[in-house]
Amino acid sequence: MQLVKNFINGEFVEGEAKKTFEKHSPIDNRVIALISEAGKADVDAAVRAAHAARQGVWGGLTTDQRVDLLYGVANEITRRFEDFVAAEMADTGQPRHVMTSAFIPRGAANFKVFADVVKNVPSESFQMATPDGRGAINYAIRVPKGVVGVISPWNAPFLLMTWKVGPALACGNTVVVKPSEETPFTTTLLGEVMNTVGIPKGVFNVIQGFGPNSAGEFLTQHPLVDAITFTGETRTGTAIMKAAAEGMRDVSFELGGKNAAIVFADADFDAAVEGVFRSAFLNSGQVCLGTERVYVERPLFERFVQALKVRAEAVKFGRPDDHNANYGPLISAEHKQKVMSYYAKAVAEGATVVTGGGVPVMPSDLVDGHWVQPTIWTGLPETASVVREEIFGPCCHISPFDSEDEVVNKANDNVYGLATTIWTTNLSRAHRVAARVEVGISWVNSWFLRDLRTAFGGSKQSGIGREGGVHSLEFYTETRNICVKL
Repeated sequence: MQLVKNFINGEFVEGEAKKTFEKHSPIDNRVIALISEAGKADVDAAVRAAHAARQGVWGGLTTDQRVDLLYGVANEITRRFEDFVAAEMADTGQPRHVMTSAFIPRGAANFKVFADVVKNVPSESFQMATPDGRGAINYAIRVPKGVVGVISPWNAPFLLMTWKVGPALACGNTVVVKPSEETPFTTTLLGEVMNTVGIPKGVFNVIQGFGPNSAGEFLTQHPLVDAITFTGETRTGTAIMKAAAEGMRDVSFELGGKNAAIVFADADFDAAVEGVFRSAFLNSGQVCLGTERVYVERPLFERFVQALKVRAEAVKFGRPDDHNANYGPLISAEHKQKVMSYYAKAVAEGATVVTGGGVPVMPSDLVDGHWVQPTIWTGLPETASVVREEIFGPCCHISPFDSEDEVVNKANDNVYGLATTIWTTNLSRAHRVAARVEVGISWVNSWFLRDLRTAFGGSKQSGIGREGGVHSLEFYTETRNICVKL
């Protein structure tokens, strides 16, 4: 049985108490590894190692030296591409094509892109008049925050972890990463890469464990942690924010979402069906940017519902490395129970089940996995639970609409504000609606396209702050002004 350890100060170590917990495979529920849980002393050791590295060798490197090392990290991830693909498939149970086309390549890209941003970003300067007529010059410099606590989720564990670690290290910070207890493999594997490339000890640390009264809580409460970045559910973000208030630590959060897709009658029909299918069902619906509310202009409504039904019923369940399969399980038995409870709730509230709503028939070797059917509902009011609450599963509710104002109001009538996808061939309407929807990112005639230089983050209860390009620098650095009297 594989034992997954913590990575502290450049070494793979067991937790001080030798306490472990089980990692179950999402595809068949087998125990595939034991994970060494970090205790309070282990978290303290990791944070102090990060603090020492920031004050020592890592803090003494030039930007060019850091950039060269981070390029080396990206290149080593690419060299070990198959190892990361295999680890991520074991972690999540998702199909190989998802890993190879997006999650692993973008994880490597996060190191290169942010290394380039740090190397090339300008700083501001101003000349000012003074009473003696000589003047003064003000200029800004960026300095690292210090030790950054990174708490990463289970739905795209490698991509979303490196999305934070890449810019944090590029800016000169050190990190202590607490991956989800459900997905420990790729984060741990990155520790091997760091050692191979020559990243100094203590710069990158990994602590395994849970949230309350475990590694996550110990990390967020540690006084030597200077900033905390988290992707996950809003309730956990609220708890982290309370912990970060002690010591006035900075926070960056990407939290929950109940994202809407808006399909106008003039949309490219086939592209809209395929786009909404991806946004609702990719990664078995376990995507923070995914669509759970679909609004279709009435003339197109019935046709769209039937087309999406056909597309959803065409998925092929199976193992991640099965080339005949293209659809994976949910992450855990607990999450499956949550999703299935919403499937039951939708029926109890009066939904018409267009397709799905249950568990697929699986072969005997996979019957204990966390499989659920892609599910489409219609007929519910906007007040229904499955229309208002984040489910984070492969499901969506489709409603008709009659006017632009109506659909914008419906899209905005939610506590969340993360993303939307809009489908129309009317360019003026596209710009108009995209600007009116209260979200951090609006996609027009597309979904999940990401230029890593652009701002990314949520509005309302979907998050705090922005990441991407120079916006990441604004979180991972402090800006200092220097005023020179001439």
